[in-house]
Amino acid sequence: MSEPVNPEDQLIINITPLDAIKLIENSSNDHEFILIDLRTPKEFSKGHVEGAENLDYYADDFKKQLDEMDKDKKYIIYCGSGVRGTKTSKIMMDMGFMEVYNILGGFAGWKITKLPVAKE
Repeated sequence: MSEPVNPEDQLIINITPLDAIKLIENSSNDHEFILIDLRTPKEFSKGHVEGAENLDYYADDFKKQLDEMDKDKKYIIYCGSGVRGTKTSKIMMDMGFMEVYNILGGFAGWKITKLPVAKE
């Protein structure tokens, strides 16, 4: 069993879409940074943030998939409007992830800010 994580050592915060794009651009060569879209595959296929991996919040094994991820890597997460992202950041904190950035307003906030969107 792994050592419990001290919550003071964790960085789990909400960031604006503009802060997120800066973080993504500054981390483009950092393989420790992973961008995760929490929406359904159907939502993801209609448009997503370039470079995002899709991890469906509603999948039966969602928590199992999260638990198998490297908790020491850095994650930027987003969903459709912010609800799933907020819930997931709490789950990730409880699971011992060390660095998680949740995009405020989710993909809707991203699009309203007129940031680039990738399509399948």
